[in-house]
Amino acid sequence: MTPVKSITRALYVPAVLFLGACCCNKPAVRKAPVVAPAPAPATAPATAPVKSVMLGDIFFDFDRSIITPASQAQLRDNAEWMAQNKGTSLVCEGHCDERGTAEYNMALGERRAESAKQSLMSLGVSGDRLTTISYGEEKPFATGHNEAAWSQNRRVHFVEK
Repeated sequence: MTPVKSITRALYVPAVLFLGACCCNKPAVRKAPVVAPAPAPATAPATAPVKSVMLGDIFFDFDRSIITPASQAQLRDNAEWMAQNKGTSLVCEGHCDERGTAEYNMALGERRAESAKQSLMSLGVSGDRLTTISYGEEKPFATGHNEAAWSQNRRVHFVEK
């Protein structure tokens, strides 16, 4: 073996490792120094934990636009969120699974969105803060072709304006 070949082979592995490290998008891991937490003041009053309310989707049975009891609970949470965020408006987006014609699913998605809007209004949310739109089957959440996926696509999704 010639000296040039042995030098080339000896540099090949480090060069490949170097190039691989340069092309990696991962940031370097740095450990933060361990710092003991500051003790809580002795005079701080005990407070109850604050419930974090977030917007959530509601789901429907096959070929239905009636609000289920589980969806009613989520709508109460969404109405509470609206009460905490008085300057915001929501778009109620109606969605369907892939079964049925495109025209039928657009109409069903609109009925679902309107049903959600009416329920929020009955919980005290002003109607001028709510708009509806139907996407029918055009924007599925789950891409499968079975009941597990279809049940996730039969929904109203709430988007802050």
